[in-house]
Amino acid sequence: MSLPMIVLVVLALAAVGFLLGRSKALASANGDPRLLHSLPGYYGWNVALAVMLPAFFLLLAWLAVQPFVIHGQVSSMISQASVDESSLDLVMSDVRRVADGLDAAVAAGGLTAEQAGSIRTEFTDVRDRLGEVGVALGSDVTSETLRAAQRYRELSWTGSLMRAAAVIGLALVGLVFAWRRSGKDFRARNAVEAVVRWILITAASIAVLTTLGIVLSLIFNTVEFFRLYPAADFYFGLTWSPSFGGGSELGILPLIWATLYISLIALAVAVPVGLFAAIYLSEYATPTVRAVAKPMLEVLAGIPTIVYGLFALLTVGPMLVDVFGNDGLLGVNWMSGGTAVMTAGLVMGIMLIPFVSSLSDDIINAVPQAMRDGSLGLGATHSETVKQVIMPAALPGIVGAILLAASRAIGETMIVVLGAGAAAKLSLNPFEAMTTVTAKIVSQLTGDADFASPEALVAFSLGMTLFVVTLALNIFALYIVRKYREQYE
Repeated sequence: MSLPMIVLVVLALAAVGFLLGRSKALASANGDPRLLHSLPGYYGWNVALAVMLPAFFLLLAWLAVQPFVIHGQVSSMISQASVDESSLDLVMSDVRRVADGLDAAVAAGGLTAEQAGSIRTEFTDVRDRLGEVGVALGSDVTSETLRAAQRYRELSWTGSLMRAAAVIGLALVGLVFAWRRSGKDFRARNAVEAVVRWILITAASIAVLTTLGIVLSLIFNTVEFFRLYPAADFYFGLTWSPSFGGGSELGILPLIWATLYISLIALAVAVPVGLFAAIYLSEYATPTVRAVAKPMLEVLAGIPTIVYGLFALLTVGPMLVDVFGNDGLLGVNWMSGGTAVMTAGLVMGIMLIPFVSSLSDDIINAVPQAMRDGSLGLGATHSETVKQVIMPAALPGIVGAILLAASRAIGETMIVVLGAGAAAKLSLNPFEAMTTVTAKIVSQLTGDADFASPEALVAFSLGMTLFVVTLALNIFALYIVRKYREQYE
């Protein structure tokens, strides 16, 4: 039985259990819900949860364990004399590929399941039959690989059958057990709320453990990198020149400089435009204008960053060259190509406008109306109230929004990859091409890189540095926002 079919069967059993649990609880109270300890729906949900949770937990555990079990049994069939440990994974990938070909042959009807599954079938006959139905195994497939693939199919089929039986059987056991407890005196609400509480705790734990796993993976690979490359040369080096043949210079300062430079230009664009838009929408715009303008402004937040990158590469970059290039409108030679710090900074600033605008708008609207009324009652104009009362009160939250936007700008990848160029240099000219930390993380992990080399492991050190910087900005911003919120709560 396929995985989707198992899930549908369990969900159907849960729906049946809901109806049975609810009806039995009402029957035990002679149809009077007032005699029940909990509402009738809680009895139904108690049975449904008893069906779904153990079954799905077993299903997830089975999906995680079965591949390792099958891999261990099939890999033991491979001749260890001809295959070393490093190439065993490649052989197993061929085994899985051939097994998929056998499944395709069975599905195409050109080969019976007995022929595809029998180890006694001649290898040449099987391959010829597979070729007839358009399933290519390749000429380098050995008879040993074919036998391993046949064994792989058998174990996968047996495992799938046992998985379906175990999961559906456990769901039925849960249904019967919970249904028998569905009496009028059973505290169904307490049981359901306890289960929901543990579900919420599990969800929160998954989020925390995922973050911890990401941090630990970065730390372990960063430590391995610094074992191969001096930390002082990495953090204080002025040259970024990786070479997979050896002799690399991996100084991060040019990348940090370009990252901060582009982020500064982006904030110089996003903060004034976004803040002024927020002030207008929250204090001056009519309800009709606000209902139209705010959703249109926030449409920018839904545009994928790759689209912004193409906009920078195809539109903004050539436009800047037309103005600041050698034959441009100004007649200067500041910019020779479309990829530059200014290109990426302007487009990133456009991307951040709805981010700054939305957060600032919410913060300004959170200022108590009593402060506005008091200022207006003392004779101040609307503009004076905005400038001298509302903005100072909202300033801590606005600063927090700007810091969150800064951390978003520092971590951006696609815009700087397409708009800023690939040159790692220290320069004050915003019309020159430079590259950032995120762009180099992409380039160092792209291609056939040896993950044991410093040139590949440096990507994790770059990621760790970027993670620490953005984490510090986020913590500082959240601290300021939280302090602001506590001021008026």
